[in-house]
Amino acid sequence: MQFDLLIRGGQVVDPGTGTFGKLDVAIKRNRIAAVDSNIPAEAAVRVIDATGQYVTPGLIDMHTHVYYGGTYWGVMADPIAARTGVTTWLDVGSAGAYNMIGFRDYIVKPAQARIYALLNISSIGLVAQTWELGNLGYCDVDLCAQLINANRNVALGIKVRIDHNTIMNNGLEPLKRARAAADRVGLPLMCHIGTGPAIGDILSHLQEGDILTHCFTGGDMRITDEKGVLLDDAKAAWDRGVVMDIGHGGGSFSFEVAEAMTKAGYQPDVISSDIHQTSIQGPCFDLPTCMSKFMALGLSFEDVVKAATVNPAQAMGLQDEIGTLKVGAAADVAVFALDSGNFAYFDVHMNRYEGDTLIRNTCTIVDGEEMLRDPAGTDSLRERPMPWIALSERQEFLVKEGYTPAALAKSVHGGNCC
Repeated sequence: MQFDLLIRGGQVVDPGTGTFGKLDVAIKRNRIAAVDSNIPAEAAVRVIDATGQYVTPGLIDMHTHVYYGGTYWGVMADPIAARTGVTTWLDVGSAGAYNMIGFRDYIVKPAQARIYALLNISSIGLVAQTWELGNLGYCDVDLCAQLINANRNVALGIKVRIDHNTIMNNGLEPLKRARAAADRVGLPLMCHIGTGPAIGDILSHLQEGDILTHCFTGGDMRITDEKGVLLDDAKAAWDRGVVMDIGHGGGSFSFEVAEAMTKAGYQPDVISSDIHQTSIQGPCFDLPTCMSKFMALGLSFEDVVKAATVNPAQAMGLQDEIGTLKVGAAADVAVFALDSGNFAYFDVHMNRYEGDTLIRNTCTIVDGEEMLRDPAGTDSLRERPMPWIALSERQEFLVKEGYTPAALAKSVHGGNCC
């Protein structure tokens, strides 16, 4: 067989199939055609040399906001995908019933990377910064179910944000309506937490296959007690199959909670970025940076790849198509260098954690086609926030001190900026 593309000489890390080691990955059209050792270069039209690097399934970022230009939060998916190895985005709640069709036609369809959605129980989605659940008239179960049933190739479930700002005076009623919508369409419910109602009350509404995002938040809805011990309600939810998702974002990841959980043997099911207009400015930056933070906490590269490939694929019900390098699966592949050095990572409270590894993407392939990188990379995105976005004091510090993925990567080859 003549292959279209061959990725040779890399270390394959594919937790979904249990495939590890120095292997070559061959692609024919838009499918994985072979994973084997010593596939000859002449067997392919084009060859990518991955010697000294790691070859993984394309990453799946399961908590993102990529409704660029149509919401407060949205960023551009493809330029970020090209430089991070993310081949699949799950946009969670940017679109509600009223703007789902715009999201489908003007964001999903033109994109090179794969984009799916969880539909917001609020019909207005995330057009504004928050408050979308303050008017219960927007929490229309019938309309939400109607739009999902008409767009099941894009919409994979329901999203609801439960915090004081978003729900205002409506208590848990938006969550109950989101639960009703999820049950109506038979799809998962993702619930955002932070500062608000008692976490036990939230968890009682989540079932097997549902997703608790921001699971390692440092807010008052955290899943640990004051001593860092996992709460009984959280353990019960985890045990019954609720998916624990990081959703780092701009205000939802605490090293204190993450360290307590990982030391106790509780690794997150999914590592996601919650990338959006403010979190892309730091200290989140992107999914490989979030994965690097968990390596600093003691997880292996295999662990973090699993939490960003096969695990989110299973949570999304797409495990036979993405998140894997098995023959016949979609030809979504990422290549990474693991840079060694002394790196400083920060949580959303600007607590610093030292790490010795930075995960750096060198190539992103979607459907067998290599994505072209924005020559200006991260910096061009940092220079083009929406007019309503201003850098916070902590982000100004990061910019001033050079704490960016691009700067960290450069530091490997000359002068550690940290």
